Amino acid sequence: MRAHRGDKPVTGVIYTHSHVDHYGGVRGVLSQDDIDAGMQIVAPEGFLAAAVSENVLAGNAMGRRAAYMYGATLPKDGRGHVDSGLGKTVSMGHVSLVPPTLAIRETGERLTLDGVEIVFQVTPDTEAPAEMNFFFPGFGALCMAENCTCHLHNIYTPRGAQVRDARAWSHYINEAVELFAADTEALFASHHWPRWGSGEAARFLTLQRDLYKYIHDQTLRMANHGLTPLEIAEQLALPPTLAAEWHTRGYYGTLSHNAKAVYQRYLGWFDGNPPTCTSCRRSRPESATWRQPAAPTPCSPRRAPPMPRASTAGWPSW
Repeated sequence: MRAHRGDKPVTGVIYTHSHVDHYGGVRGVLSQDDIDAGMQIVAPEGFLAAAVSENVLAGNAMGRRAAYMYGATLPKDGRGHVDSGLGKTVSMGHVSLVPPTLAIRETGERLTLDGVEIVFQVTPDTEAPAEMNFFFPGFGALCMAENCTCHLHNIYTPRGAQVRDARAWSHYINEAVELFAADTEALFASHHWPRWGSGEAARFLTLQRDLYKYIHDQTLRMANHGLTPLEIAEQLALPPTLAAEWHTRGYYGTLSHNAKAVYQRYLGWFDGNPPTCTSCRRSRPESATWRQPAAPTPCSPRRAPPMPRASTAGWPSW
């Protein structure tokens, strides 16, 4: 940024939501002197609790799973890491967190930072437990945080997190349409590229709204008809009006695992079939530890000794 726009001072920071890639680089733009001087850092209400809960309490397990999800340590070539869907790759740098100085609690709150007016929309329990969109009236610019990006997002993320509320997600996108779309000339988010013009912004938001609402409603419809999560995931398909759009496709989230996520949020992991409630852990195949018994001798029994029980220690848990 500084290489292209000059070494301009940072006069305020906004955390859009409680995921580490949206606050972890804050000390890359703020100095300790800035922090000591009381630099204004704005975040949605509940930001700090959500950030600690998701990234500290389950941080070790989540970090291991994220290594599989993002593949950031793979070679950067055609046979290794090409893209992460949500962006090119995750940061491999040092993570930092500076607590916010101001919490946004209600939709419609207004704040002026360095002479720039900002109108906020709180969107709890959408793409993150604590998240917010905001609009710059003077510029006609709408930031949709990570609630609307150019793909189908995760209702459940494979790295591990609490299942997100697709119904609330759709509701808050619709609210953004009502609040800001008519005055929006530039729509941007924390990932991907912007949309230009009020009409294109409204169309994009409306389709994103319908995407999450459709997955939510159709998953519950099929669940109420008695289908299991796997059956729903196999049968659910987008209607042509949604399937035709590039930004509704599964470059990051997928229709299959998002349907399972909606089922889990309302009904849990159990599919209603009693044998699956206490199913045993699958052990290593016996063939993996089979050894040719020695030929019998006059002093040895003709029956081969029992096979040792396969050990699962050291096997990957992914």
